[in-house]
Amino acid sequence: MEGWGKVVAGVVIGVAGTVYATNEELRKRLPQNARDLPENVRRRFESAVSAAREASLRRREEILRDLEQHDAAHRGTRPEPATDVAERQEATERTGEE
Repeated sequence: MEGWGKVVAGVVIGVAGTVYATNEELRKRLPQNARDLPENVRRRFESAVSAAREASLRRREEILRDLEQHDAAHRGTRPEPATDVAERQEATERTGEE
């Protein structure tokens, strides 16, 4: 029975979103802060996505650098500088190859 609360909350949010999206008169009567809410949420979401992509790219570069160093240690050669690894990763992303 504890899952029903989430279902009811989802239905209420869905109905409120539908009413907000379809009823212009309701939007006009809302306070300015409530009217700006969808735009604020959108901006925060886009900011979070951007930060996550940047963090993912940095982590990918770290992993590639570590793998190159690990591989070089097993081959007994000098590892490539980190900039070469990053440049190669960017070129791979641009061409769509793995």
